[in-house]
Amino acid sequence: MTTTRRTVLGIAGATALSMLGLGATPAAAAEVTLRMHQFLPAQANVPKYVLDVWADKVEADSNGRIEVQRFPSMQLGGTPPDLINQAIDGVADIVWTLPGYTPGRFPTTEVFELPFMMTNAEATSRAYWQLAESRNLFETEFKDVKVLGLWVHGPGVIHSSEPIDEVSDLNGVKLRAPTRVTNQMFSALGATAIGMPVPAVPEALSKGVIDATVIPWEVTGSLKVPELVTNHTEFGDASLYTSTFIFAMNKARYEALPDDLKAVIDQNSGEDFSAFAGKTMQKYDAPPRKAAVERGNNIITLTPEQVQEWRDASQPTIDSWVAEMDEKGMDGTGLLKEARALIAKNTDAN
Repeated sequence: MTTTRRTVLGIAGATALSMLGLGATPAAAAEVTLRMHQFLPAQANVPKYVLDVWADKVEADSNGRIEVQRFPSMQLGGTPPDLINQAIDGVADIVWTLPGYTPGRFPTTEVFELPFMMTNAEATSRAYWQLAESRNLFETEFKDVKVLGLWVHGPGVIHSSEPIDEVSDLNGVKLRAPTRVTNQMFSALGATAIGMPVPAVPEALSKGVIDATVIPWEVTGSLKVPELVTNHTEFGDASLYTSTFIFAMNKARYEALPDDLKAVIDQNSGEDFSAFAGKTMQKYDAPPRKAAVERGNNIITLTPEQVQEWRDASQPTIDSWVAEMDEKGMDGTGLLKEARALIAKNTDAN
């Protein structure tokens, strides 16, 4: 194990490693090499504190029989929307991506991206995995891959060149949103919504292609967003939106593993890992936010009364999504009810 990986594990913390059940074992020659591909720089929070922790743990639990090669920043080629097909086609063995990068392909996941659904990322990530089980998504929408984790990020924040307090402040603002649902919501709220993968945000902001972006604090540091815009709108204890993620493996590659190595993958995947990933993403909202405060940026924290204006204005997005899913025979009404119940149950359990 490299010094860098040891450092990563140390930073990730004893709690995370205890949850994942790390045990030291002697190293052996790798029998299986897995290529893990994702879109962020290696030093970004998710690669450092989630994906590398998972990969290091799999290597350790396999007694060195599995090696996970890490390819950040789309080093295996393609663009972020290509990642899910790369996992299916075997260009990569494992990918981390957003279902929202391929709109309409994973419609059930969108229920968690609806306005003001999320309470916290840990509880909502558990709910996401549980809904996938109850709705049999592993045999339907996710049938072409082996799903390792499903999670969401912390509260979405508006980062903008001009202050945004009221819904009307969005009028005419060119705003990057991450998914189909969030694009629909911000368009309905008056913005000119522009979809793009998150790595494209810094250049788009610097060139004036967009005036604002919505992302969690967690990723703003690696993208240098607080250096490009100076206003940041938060929603108090509420969450305007979140985005869903999928961590997935090539199905044939998984099925070709011997049973004991499949067990290693399985032991490090699933609901608990998903909850850990969501919790870790939200945990790392704090340092970039602190850095923005120290730069003297304008942190706008909306009052409950102001948040209610946004809730009311975004309700048509929820209603429209439910009606669309119902029309497609996908039980949008039931999905929304079940997702909210699972989020509430897991929030109460925290």
